[in-house]
Parts: sequence; C-alpha cells; structure tokens
Amino acid sequence: MSPHIIGLCKELVKGWSSIDSSRFSIETVSGGITNLLLKVSVKGNNGNDSSVTVRLYGPNTDLVIDRKRELQAIPYLSAAGFGARLLGMFENGVVQSFIYARTLSPADMKEPKIAAEIAKELRKFHQVDIPGSKEPQLWNDIFKFLKKAAALKFEDNEQQKRYVKISFTEIQDEVKELKDLLDILHAPVVYAHNDLLSGNLMLNDLEGKLYFIDFEYGSYSYRGYDIANHFNEYAGLDCDFNLYPDKDAQYHFFRNYLHPDRPSEVQAQDMEVLYVETNTFRLASHIYWALWALIQAKVSPIDFDYLGYFFLRYGEYKKQRDSCFALAQSFLSGLRNG
Repeated sequence: MSPHIIGLCKELVKGWSSIDSSRFSIETVSGGITNLLLKVSVKGNNGNDSSVTVRLYGPNTDLVIDRKRELQAIPYLSAAGFGARLLGMFENGVVQSFIYARTLSPADMKEPKIAAEIAKELRKFHQVDIPGSKEPQLWNDIFKFLKKAAALKFEDNEQQKRYVKISFTEIQDEVKELKDLLDILHAPVVYAHNDLLSGNLMLNDLEGKLYFIDFEYGSYSYRGYDIANHFNEYAGLDCDFNLYPDKDAQYHFFRNYLHPDRPSEVQAQDMEVLYVETNTFRLASHIYWALWALIQAKVSPIDFDYLGYFFLRYGEYKKQRDSCFALAQSFLSGLRNG
C-alpha cells in the first residue's frame, strides 16, 4: 500500500510532487472502528520531518456512515477552524494536516477546565453553516439502522442465537414513543458532531488548544443529542455508565456552552431547558449506537463483540428510560400549568 499512499501525497500535498519516494516514511497512528489513520512524513534537507495525516475509510462503512454528507461538510468545517486542515480528497479517504496534540482520555473530558473548553468549542461547532438541507437527520438515521439491523442473518450459530432474542417490534415502538416525546421539546437544530468521544478530542497542552476531529457522523441534528452523546462517552471503553456526569457537572458544561464569555450570567431557566433536553436525548444516543453495533456485528472485520455492545447499550436505554421520560414529562407538565 505504501507506494500508493506516497503517490497520493505527492499529488495532493503542495510542494511534495518532486520529492524522492525514499524520503517518505509511513506509520499507523490509529486503526479506528471505521477508518485507518496514517502519519506520512517527509525528511527535509534540514533534517526535520514534515508530516500529514491520511485517513483511509474502512470496508462496508458506507452502511453506517453517509460519506457524501461527510465530504460535503469537511471543507466548511476545515475553513471554520475545526479539525485538521483539509489538503485533498480521494476516492477512499482524505489527506489532512497533522495535528501536534495528544488524544484525550475519558477521564480528561470530565476535568472542569477541559470540560469548559469542550463546551465552548462545541458552541462554535454548532454555529457552523453547512450548505444544503438543514433538516435534522437523527431519526432518519435511526430508522435506516433499524431497517438494516432487523434484516440480518449470522452464519455463526452462537451469534444467530443471540440475535434472534432481539425484539425489533419492541425497539420500533420505543423509538416512535421517544421521538414523539422529544418532538414536543422543540430542541434547537444545529450542525452536530454526533461522535464526540475522547478519541475524537485532541489537546495541545503547550498552546492550550483543543481540537475536534473525525466528522464522519456529522449532520444537522439536535443540540441536546450532541451534548448527551458526549456525556454518554464519559463511560469510556469499559462502558461504565455510572460515570455519566451528575447535575452539577452538567450545569458547569451548560454554563460554558450557553454563555462562553460570561458563564456565570446564564439564566437558571435556560440551563433547566438544556438539562431536560440533554437527558432525554441521552436515550436516543443509546438506541442509535445499539443499532449501529448490530450492523457492525455483521459487516465489520474488527475482532470486537458488537452483539454484546448492542445488549449493553440497549440495556442502558431500558435502565434509564423511565427516569428520563419522567423528567421530560414533568418539565412539559410544568410548562402547560405554568
């Protein structure tokens, strides 16, 4: 693969076309679930390396990612200062500037100072204007996933035994009821990242600069969903959902999101609205990634128990369902009687 990668970089990176291939080096930065990230470096005459990032899309990822939507958004997000600078696009990936920063851990995200920076940066991200339809895509995506997930068949007998225990009629009823409830909240629609886990957050400690990366799941969606999805990621790779932030930690985040310049001036009513919104959309995040995991269980070449992940996320949905529904219903009742 190396000659092909080097050829792409020569073609797409300004000033690299005439550099001898022997001066190139390639290393794997990370092998994500849906893509492979490579660092391509060139040894300069002064002995210093110049580097770019090449992101290659994984096989069958078009079943869970709308690449057309992603590629349409990347130039605008890049121009707005988000992620790495876009240097070029090719059929199966993109070439971007290399970010000199460390990837955050789930524990980093809840540090008050870092949480405040994430909130402020997310506010800016939500204000980016991407041309085209501004219709929220969350429910379209969930219903597409549901249709695909309900039509699977596994060759492995053990997997098939686990799969047939799933009631897709139940899930469909849950999704419809949740959508009906959330529609009444009239949450603001924004351009959302939709996958703001620690692996997609980078921090240059020397400069104090935070980066959002990987916009594969980006779409117009609801602000509360994007924030809730981020809070769910506090659970980390161990999926310890007890680490979901408490109300005080959430309000700290909301203050910095709603009023980045003067967080202390945020009105209590505005925070309550965002709290209810976020903690109801928390359920939609569990449903989304549960269905996503079922599709991945069938098509992904990665050795990971995606079926187990489905049961984990859907189990957490069921565990939190009643309290989240009650929160939204109590809030709406208060508005009607207020």
